Amino acid sequence: MAAGLPEEQAEAGFPKPRHSAGAAATERERKVAALAARLSPCVVTWSSDDATGASEATAAKARRQFAVMLADLGARGWKETTPAEDVPVESGGVYVMATYEKRGWILNARHSSMHPWVESTVMATKESCFDSLTDEETGILEDVD
Repeated sequence: MAAGLPEEQAEAGFPKPRHSAGAAATERERKVAALAARLSPCVVTWSSDDATGASEATAAKARRQFAVMLADLGARGWKETTPAEDVPVESGGVYVMATYEKRGWILNARHSSMHPWVESTVMATKESCFDSLTDEETGILEDVD
């Protein structure tokens, strides 16, 4: 990915669901899956390895790596539209989100360290793909958990 994310870990399309609805999928779940499949060429995702049970040192290292990744985005021409800000959470961890734009793409980067779990994720979406959504499709996306 041009943002400097590890290409072997970046995936086209939406993140894979953690569980499958299988044959018992509801009509809504089928609509969400169909829309996600149609929009998959317009989405790139990346996620760090889930560090469940991470130590404070591991969490601090992951936060530093996230900061380096954000700096790399700026160096590669992504314009920051929502600056990264560490927001403390009750568990003693931190939540960070930043938004960038470049050539019709919007990139949302998120980092969470809430003991004992640490993860960083990035999702880039091509705006023009989402401009053609119907009101019904927009509603489907807004209702996704």
